Amino acid sequence: MESYALLVAATLNAGTVLALAALGLLINEKAGVLNLGAEGMMLCAAIAGFAAVIHTGNDWIGFAAGMGAGAILAAIFGGLVIWLGTNQYATGLALSLFGVGFSAFAGIGYVQEKLPERASHAIPYLSDIPLVGPAFFRQHPLVYVTIALVLGLIWFLYRSRPGLVLRSVGESPESAHALGYPVRRIRLLAVVVGGALCGLSGAYISVVYTPLWVEGMVAGKGWIALALVVFGTWQTGRVVFGALLFGALSLGELAAQAAGIGLPSQVLASIPYAVTILMLAVISSNRRRMRLNTIASLGQPFER
Repeated sequence: MESYALLVAATLNAGTVLALAALGLLINEKAGVLNLGAEGMMLCAAIAGFAAVIHTGNDWIGFAAGMGAGAILAAIFGGLVIWLGTNQYATGLALSLFGVGFSAFAGIGYVQEKLPERASHAIPYLSDIPLVGPAFFRQHPLVYVTIALVLGLIWFLYRSRPGLVLRSVGESPESAHALGYPVRRIRLLAVVVGGALCGLSGAYISVVYTPLWVEGMVAGKGWIALALVVFGTWQTGRVVFGALLFGALSLGELAAQAAGIGLPSQVLASIPYAVTILMLAVISSNRRRMRLNTIASLGQPFER
């Protein structure tokens, strides 16, 4: 039972990585912008956050550095696709490739570096509760911040006027422009905020999830986050559920060991990606649901 409690804790930890990135991409797509550069932004943020913690010893400065790196790259992407009208798909792929190469170059000197000793984040008294304590109350504070972010984003998108404006820009930018809303600036702001969340996810990977720097350490999580937005049919709650589900699947090797199941590690490591392809195929087969939830202007440029 203790092993399963630790697996629940690890699932929350892994799910936080995917949830942060997927929520950032969800904000982008709600505004009608498709950013395929999540993998590159997360890698650049990972090395930025890791380097910041190495030099300052403060996790939160590392998270801020990661968010800054993600926001800067997203702003460049936004300037190209929103103001210059470049193709969103090609620009996003270019950003992803750039991030992979630049992070590898910038991180050469940090491969052998080690982070300072980590402080305990256990919540007093609650963390001592059998099973529940190890599973839920010994997480990094950013896990709880992510939960609050999910609730806040649900309220923002569906209960606030700015959220309604953001969704209207994604559904019908021409109508929003006719009503006097600055569509391009709203889209750029959404892209920057989404990039900052992807950056926070990347920094969390290198600072907390696997506290080290290795070239390509994001290992496809940016692409899984992109798939999760479609998996959740652009609904915040479903996206987060998908993040936790895929976080659990990414721990298949540990779960198999705990259950005494002997499978090759390569097979277990491939499970999240295989399930990603399967679920996207299943969801795409229901065209009616896809039409109901797909953002109308997603990936389409806006010209006044």
